[in-house]
Amino acid sequence: MISGTSAGFGRRVAALLYDAVLLAALLVAFTSGAVFLNHGVAVEPRTAGVWVYLYQAGLIGIIAGYYLLNWMRSGQTLGMRAWHLRAVADTGKPMGAGAAGLRMLCGILAWAPAALGVLWLYWDPEHAALHDRLSKTRVVHLDG
Repeated sequence: MISGTSAGFGRRVAALLYDAVLLAALLVAFTSGAVFLNHGVAVEPRTAGVWVYLYQAGLIGIIAGYYLLNWMRSGQTLGMRAWHLRAVADTGKPMGAGAAGLRMLCGILAWAPAALGVLWLYWDPEHAALHDRLSKTRVVHLDG
C-alpha cells in the first residue's frame, strides 16, 4: 500500500513535460522507421494510402502503451519517478488494466480543455483531479 500526499498541479505538469521529451524521442524513432518503409517519403494519405491509418494507430499505441504499461507495472512513468509521484488506485494499491485505461481516457478529457479537469484538484476536498475521481485513482507525492 502506497501512502503520500496528493500531488499538486506543478509536479503533475513537470512530470508530463519529462514524459513528453521521452515520448517525442520514441515517436521520432517510430516515424523514422515508417518513412524508411515508405521509401523515404512522408507518411501521408497521398504517399502511403491506407497505411497512413496504421501509422497513426501506431503513434497512439506508443503513447497509450507508455502510460498503461508504466502505471500498471510500477505506477510511475519516467517523469513521475523524477518528481517522486506515483499513480495508484484509491485504495493505495497498484492499478489494474481497467483502472489504468479509464485513467488515461479520463486524463485526456481532463487535460484537453486548458487543464481545467486537472486544476479541479484545487477545489476538491481531497485534492484529486477530475480524472482521478472518475477513474477511482490518484497521484500521490511520495514522502522522502
